[in-house]
Amino acid sequence: MVTIIKQTELHHLPDAEIRYVPHFLPVSLANNYFDDLFHRIPWRQDPITVFGKTHLQPRLTSLHAHTLDSYSYSGIVMTPLPMTQTLQRIENRIYQLCDESFTTVLLNLYRDGKDSNGWHADDEAELGKNPVIASLSLGAPRFFHLRHNQDPKQRYKLLLEHGSLLLMGGETQHHWKHQVAKTAKKVGPRINLTFRKIFHSN
Repeated sequence: MVTIIKQTELHHLPDAEIRYVPHFLPVSLANNYFDDLFHRIPWRQDPITVFGKTHLQPRLTSLHAHTLDSYSYSGIVMTPLPMTQTLQRIENRIYQLCDESFTTVLLNLYRDGKDSNGWHADDEAELGKNPVIASLSLGAPRFFHLRHNQDPKQRYKLLLEHGSLLLMGGETQHHWKHQVAKTAKKVGPRINLTFRKIFHSN
C-alpha cells in the first residue's frame, strides 16, 4: 500500500532528512524559468541498459556544472556543459534556504506521462557520504515515490508541484529509494533540476 504523504509529515519518516517547500518560486517566475529551460537547454536522450536490455531513457536529460567533473549513473557518463544564467539564478535562490554548496545540476525533462525515472538512490561514489540533493520542480505536477530499503511497508508518494523545492540530506540516500513513475493520466511536460555536489577525482 502506498500512502500519499503531506509536507508536514515528512519529518516523521525514519532514516531520512527531507524537507518540501511547495511555493519556493512565485508562479510567474517559475513559468519564466520553465519556458527558458524547455526551449534553451540542449536536451539529450541516452541509451540505458537494464536487466541486459538496452533502450532509450524514458526522459530527456542535460548536465551543467561549475566544474569539468563528469557524472555517471546506470552506465551513462555525462560531461557537463556550463551553467546558464537561469540555472545560476535558481541555484543562488536555493542558497537562501540551504547552507550546502553545489557544483552540478542534472536536469530531467518528462515530456508526458509516459516519461519516468525508475527506482534508484542518488548514492554514486562521486556524491560522497550523505549527499544533499536540492530538487526543483517546474511544469506539470508529478508524484514522487519513496520506498524504504529495509521495511517494504514504508512506501509513500508526495505530489511535487510547479515551483516547489524538495531537499534531501542526511542518510536518506542510504535507506530510501525514489522514483517518478509513469502515469496513464494526461499530463503536460515537467522539468526537474537536481542540484548536487560532485567531488573532484584524485
